[in-house]
Amino acid sequence: MNLAPHWRGRERFVILDSAWDNGERYRAILAAWRADEQRPRRLHYIAIADPALPGFRRIPQPDDLVTLDLLHAAPEQALAQLDARPDAIVLHRHGAAMVRPLAKLATPGTLLFADGLSEEQGEALAKAGFVPRAGGPSIFASRKPFAPRSSPGERRAIVVGAGLAGSAACERLCARGWQVTLVERHAQPAMEASGNLAGIFMPLLSKDDNIPTRLTRAAFLFALDYWEKLGGIGRAIDGDQCGVMQLARDAGHAQVQRGIAQLWGYPAEFARWLEAGEASSMLGSPAPDGAWLFRNGGWARPGSVCAAMLAACGDSLTALFGAGGIRIERCDGQWRVIDAAGAVLAQAPVLVLANGIGATAVSEASALPLASVRGQVSHLDESTAPALPFVLCREAYLTPASHGIHSAGATYDLNDSDPQVRQSSHDENLAKVRSLLGDENIEAPLRGRTGFRCVGPDRLPLVGALADATPTGRAERLRDLPRHPGLYGLLGYASRGLIWAPLAAELLAAQLEGEPIPLERSLAEALDPARFMLGRARKHDIVASSPSRDAANE
Repeated sequence: MNLAPHWRGRERFVILDSAWDNGERYRAILAAWRADEQRPRRLHYIAIADPALPGFRRIPQPDDLVTLDLLHAAPEQALAQLDARPDAIVLHRHGAAMVRPLAKLATPGTLLFADGLSEEQGEALAKAGFVPRAGGPSIFASRKPFAPRSSPGERRAIVVGAGLAGSAACERLCARGWQVTLVERHAQPAMEASGNLAGIFMPLLSKDDNIPTRLTRAAFLFALDYWEKLGGIGRAIDGDQCGVMQLARDAGHAQVQRGIAQLWGYPAEFARWLEAGEASSMLGSPAPDGAWLFRNGGWARPGSVCAAMLAACGDSLTALFGAGGIRIERCDGQWRVIDAAGAVLAQAPVLVLANGIGATAVSEASALPLASVRGQVSHLDESTAPALPFVLCREAYLTPASHGIHSAGATYDLNDSDPQVRQSSHDENLAKVRSLLGDENIEAPLRGRTGFRCVGPDRLPLVGALADATPTGRAERLRDLPRHPGLYGLLGYASRGLIWAPLAAELLAAQLEGEPIPLERSLAEALDPARFMLGRARKHDIVASSPSRDAANE
């Protein structure tokens, strides 16, 4: 299979392989791409793989110009959920049922490489618009209308907020050649919700493999690879991939967890159910109802993750710290950030709001249904609790000691704007630690930190273009809703910002570049910031925007 004559002169070349062969074909194509001086700037390889751990998985590569996606799903299901426009398709001996979904993805000129196809497949391909050519691949020649991929045009962006969301956005855009200006009201990154000493990373499980479970699985796996590329947990990033043990709440909850383990049969390195005896032995204290063990989980200091992401941006990033009291406006096709004195701090065609609840201070984002939820973490002296081999959690979490401190928490306080570290929240955390360890004698003086999570009504993040709340008539689908030109959000990460941030930023960067996206189409739609407006648009009930306020919160 010689792709060189077909990919030369292109900015990006996307290959869809209908069967992953443990990477042999990918490695051969990658070698050919590297050897070709006239190669396209970017190579994107997508392959359908064994669905043992279901879902789409983007695997970061050493070269940022190369993207690898493995679609762990049945072929027809994978193609139905794929949001991509392949330039070349490699088809293996699948049934004719594959042809129609492939044709839906193809565009005029898409190449089809296929060997050993049945007569039925050949006829189906020809009927779908793939025209065979002697001595070469078939070519898609259908006249069906298709929406071309958008191109970013000028690769310049402003990112507001230097927490996990904003830092990840900067890194993922800079990795694609963008020039990014980061605007942050504090003197350094990670001073709001991302400023805790420790954040926990682990999968989320459910019997029905629902949207939060699927998103968190994809994000967890992506984050592990992504952090390794940044230098690794415990090395460039302060933390420890020590594992996480999640205790069952009671016997009934344990029975549900056994059912999940039996139903999904997760690989042991991803998630393993432990009965009470084994869990208690590993923990060194009673775990009477059993537990999940997430071997690849652990904890990381969010501030060090932010620092590693921003450092990776290099000269492509301009960081403006201490930029408080700003306002944001759009003028002549550009977004502008203006300081309190009226000076323009930055302007660009793309603006990414990654500043949590502060995003609603921008008039175009004021209708977003975001809430601020208080969370207090307790800092316990190393001698307060026994040495832990891993993070322990149930209703709360307790980390192994680092720099002499265990982190425990966090409270989830609705309608509470108190920024102070207070005794009542500390007592709540201590009660949960006692329950976790089965030790009623644990005491610790008041010490900790308070932060505020940004949360949406469905507890899912908001990732993508922000909708225009101006009434425009009835809308039935997300794509029917008008969007503010160049305005995007990375918001509502709740308690999962540590692992959601890298994949969410990757999704947004792919959308901006017109690339294949790293998630199933249905998952990306579930994160679309416009989802909250769709119901109102169906009823002609879109609420108009409110005046601008201070936007410089993280």
